[in-house]
Amino acid sequence: MTSETVDVVASELRGEFMRLYPEEAAAELEGASLKEILGVMAEEPAERAASVLSRMEGDYSARVLQDAPPEISARLAEALDPQDAARILARLDPPKSQEVLDRLNHTRARELRELMTYPPDSAGGIMDPKSISFRSGTSAQEALRYLQTLRDRAFEDVFVIDSDGLLLGRVALESLVAASPQSRVSDLVRTSPSVQATSSTEEVLEVSQQTNGGLPVVDHGGRLLGVITQGAMTSATEREASADMQMMVGASKEERALSHPMFAVRKRLPWLYVNLLTAFAAATVVGLFEGTIARITALAVLMPVVAGQSGNSGSQALAVTMRGIVLREIRPAHWRRLVMKEVAVGLLDGIAIALVTSAGVFLWSGSLGLAIVIGVAMVIAMMFAGLAGASIPIILRKLGQDPAQSSSIFLTTVTDIVGFLSFLGLATLLAQTI
Repeated sequence: MTSETVDVVASELRGEFMRLYPEEAAAELEGASLKEILGVMAEEPAERAASVLSRMEGDYSARVLQDAPPEISARLAEALDPQDAARILARLDPPKSQEVLDRLNHTRARELRELMTYPPDSAGGIMDPKSISFRSGTSAQEALRYLQTLRDRAFEDVFVIDSDGLLLGRVALESLVAASPQSRVSDLVRTSPSVQATSSTEEVLEVSQQTNGGLPVVDHGGRLLGVITQGAMTSATEREASADMQMMVGASKEERALSHPMFAVRKRLPWLYVNLLTAFAAATVVGLFEGTIARITALAVLMPVVAGQSGNSGSQALAVTMRGIVLREIRPAHWRRLVMKEVAVGLLDGIAIALVTSAGVFLWSGSLGLAIVIGVAMVIAMMFAGLAGASIPIILRKLGQDPAQSSSIFLTTVTDIVGFLSFLGLATLLAQTI
């Protein structure tokens, strides 16, 4: 038998092996050099080569497309299942992935671009697609040998997948180093919380409380797509908090410092109308006591003091509550305790502020009755401010609304109405003593 005949037979046997046992073929190729893998992928029919490529661990499959000639990369991307193609292309350097997409037909390229694109506020939008994963049958020695080749690449976590790419869990690096060389990574695996690529940033932050490492991202079938690093989660938390700050005062979270003026107007104006309506509600309360204010003009001077102090107190409670919601420090079981705490804080702060305010008003006006009125009103207003600051986000959340959505506008309404009502109401009842 000539050498040419032997080569043909070997090629045919290899092709049949890849067709019948693509998972085993993928595992075998992962142990070969990149040059050998590229040679096999170039020789085999596209469908057969793609079937094996899709079953290779993410780093290996991405390396193949990254280093393959453009025509071979495009041929494989065309033959791959769209989900697999998008998953592998997302791992490539942007110029290479763009080069591959440019060689595909328009419909296919558009489909893959859509699959590769996730909203910026989703898990897929903040994940790193270049996660480190190993098949469950990989030995600890093989895994460590591969990790040693990644000297120029930072990573935090190592994950384990099955033959179909489904996430099985994570392996701690210390466990991998301490394991015997022949141990399988499947023996070292620990279950790991995960999120789907379409999960919102809020869901990501909630699930991230269950792990100290990176958070794996999977598709709807449970296949590993990437990982959200600790740094990415920290950045997401900061963006979520800054967005909430904007929404609390009626600005859209999509608005940026240099957004177009008309965009800002369109987003802000509806909430300014709401604020105008609530301001008229507070003004109506003041109007009920017009006669009292006409008789005791000092009330008009002191009204802003009560409303201002209760507003600041409520804003403090609101800020603490919103931070607890964003960082997932508080859950429904904690809401009653939170509200009672803020009411207690409002009461104690109110008493402390009331003593100083009453003393100042007495020295200014010489009226003991007026000093008592503003002191009692201050305590009442600040207690309700604490109640409102803690309750408004919780009520919005129970109603299925974003708790950050213009919370401060509703808070200002409550603190103004309660502050004016308590101060002017007490002044009316005790008018003879002022």
